[in-house]
Amino acid sequence: MKKIFLILGTILITAGSQAQNITDAYRYSSEGLNGTARFRAMSGAFGALGGDLSALQVNPASSAVFLNSFGTITLSNRFNNNDVNYFGTNTSNDNSEINFNQAGGVLIFNTSSNSPWRKFSLGVNYGTTNNYDDAFVARGTSQTSIDQYFLNYAQGTPLKLLQTREDETITKLYRFLGENQGYGTQQAFLGYQAFVIDHGENTPENTDYKSFISPGYFDQNYRQVSTGLNGKFSFNFGTQYKDFLYLGANLNTHFLNYDRSTRFIETNQNSGSQTNEVRFENNLSTTGDGFSFQLGAIAKISDLFRVGASYESPTWYNINEENTQYLETNNSASERAVVNPNIVNVYPDYTLRTPGKLTGSLAVIFGNRGLISFDYSYKDYSATEFRPKNEPDFDFQNEIISDELQAASTFRVGGEYRINNWSLRGGYRFEQSPYANETTVGDLTGYSGGLGYDFGSIKLDLAYTNSSYEENPRLYEVGLTNTATIDRDISNVILSLSFGL
Repeated sequence: MKKIFLILGTILITAGSQAQNITDAYRYSSEGLNGTARFRAMSGAFGALGGDLSALQVNPASSAVFLNSFGTITLSNRFNNNDVNYFGTNTSNDNSEINFNQAGGVLIFNTSSNSPWRKFSLGVNYGTTNNYDDAFVARGTSQTSIDQYFLNYAQGTPLKLLQTREDETITKLYRFLGENQGYGTQQAFLGYQAFVIDHGENTPENTDYKSFISPGYFDQNYRQVSTGLNGKFSFNFGTQYKDFLYLGANLNTHFLNYDRSTRFIETNQNSGSQTNEVRFENNLSTTGDGFSFQLGAIAKISDLFRVGASYESPTWYNINEENTQYLETNNSASERAVVNPNIVNVYPDYTLRTPGKLTGSLAVIFGNRGLISFDYSYKDYSATEFRPKNEPDFDFQNEIISDELQAASTFRVGGEYRINNWSLRGGYRFEQSPYANETTVGDLTGYSGGLGYDFGSIKLDLAYTNSSYEENPRLYEVGLTNTATIDRDISNVILSLSFGL
């Protein structure tokens, strides 16, 4: 086996084909429970309550419920435990990190006593929508090799595209393929040059390929590390009409950054294998920004009951992605092949439209002693859409999204009980799986609790949340589609400081 060693500078290119898929669509459409300690202690059931900065993300009429101008800042300590099973082998991974989770304020402007519009509110709030910090290792023995990934992309590709010409380097050809043929042909090229796959007939027009790896058993180790977050700035306007109706609207700007590094190592001792070890690395970097709006209302039915309703529009994201790749193989004779193009694939910007959301809420208020609140939300994930729709790859992915994702319901219930200056809180939430098979990502259940103390002009709140769900992600979307079963358990400790303005 010949050796290929390349140490070259990074070169930016624009690839002609998209690598986005349903996993990306779901990732950027989903939301976690984030916000102030009071909000999270009650599992976010604030749609009919208001009077909390993070309640603006559920119902923008919440700002008009404040009696006075108010501000809150929040820190959160997140603990993430992943128990992974891959073909009977169990691994466990723990992650912990502290982040700045929320900050915002609202200004209240009271009107004259003769006006039916009692007050107006202006607010601004920053909140984390989703946290992407995560790491897990899947380790086990499979009967499917990584060669299927490269074969899947290679079949139907003319051999002349995968072979370097005289004086042509790996880097030059990898770049050419990205610019003119796309991501899939680059993958076929990697597998061919690293001796994972081989041609059938040795002719330029050959489109049939076979593997250097014989069938059998494969010891596999897959490691994924991701960082980043999805955040939202909300600019709010609210008003109170007489003593029973609150109305509000948000204009939201969104930003996201997501970095993921994967490393896959496979070894085999199968008879006849000409390649016995494969190491495949991929690094993805994603940035984006977006826009959405929200409308909401809260009505006092009586001193005891309040109802709320809100609508959140789809978010329109403009997203940019870059990735780098590295492939290395070895055989029993220690003949090592390294294909390291040292190229950053810069994909054309694309638009992602996430689904809108409807929320209905009910709250029971027991005077100054306590309350119980319930929220129900509906979000149709199958309406998620890559654009432009006339792009063939996006059209194909949109069909997959429509078939594999579904509308999902979320139920949240929370309660608060006050004892002098102390407040005791608790909550529960259930989020239905957005996947029609309900196994790729399972249903989520969570509970929460917390307490707060009112010093007068300053309030201090502490909360604890826990949520768990099962996930069965595919290692790769093509070829090697083995799944790892991950039991995710996520806990947070949240501290908020609030003050009158």
